[in-house]
Amino acid sequence: MTDTIGALQLSDWRRRMFGLYAGVRQLSAHDPAAGHELWKSARDELFAGHPLSPLLPDDRAQFTGLTVPRYDPDWRYELEVHRANEPVRISVDGGADGPVPFSLVGTVHIPYFGTLDVWRLVDYGGGLFLPVKDGLAGLPGGTYGGGRYLLDTVKGADLGAGADGDSLIVDFNFAYNPSCAYDPSWSCPLPQAGNTVPAEIPVGERMPR
Repeated sequence: MTDTIGALQLSDWRRRMFGLYAGVRQLSAHDPAAGHELWKSARDELFAGHPLSPLLPDDRAQFTGLTVPRYDPDWRYELEVHRANEPVRISVDGGADGPVPFSLVGTVHIPYFGTLDVWRLVDYGGGLFLPVKDGLAGLPGGTYGGGRYLLDTVKGADLGAGADGDSLIVDFNFAYNPSCAYDPSWSCPLPQAGNTVPAEIPVGERMPR
């Protein structure tokens, strides 16, 4: 019975996330800052009240909202995905879930910043996965030491395509912590070398003090 309830709660969490990002994409097409406000408020609500919130009980009892700086339009990009020249596959440790296989789709170039690898989940679902670990990772008041997610489309975190079929919307204001940042019992694939950059990314979800 517990497994059944957990499966239903997980389905509800993902349903809400898919619905949230659908609203974010619609709003952000005209007003990215408004889309960001929707994203912040809806995630605060889920973290505070949903049965599958990754917050531990003590943390949830004193929760007043996720730590997310004000929206900065300079960190929103529409980027062409430069296709990989040859097949690259990796397996990322997924903890109790075992190795998680990914194949390289290509790279996106962020002006004055560097490149990030764009991955495809090889298992069922086949979603795009774009994590990032920046220069603030692990610092007091900085970002999660293991890195954050920008896109994870198989779980609904999708900011949409650009004007053509080979581009993606990459908005660092929507970078978010994986669940394992709050509860170590969760298993989370984390950024590899091609998704690690020395520069500091001051937007997106931060770690609480």
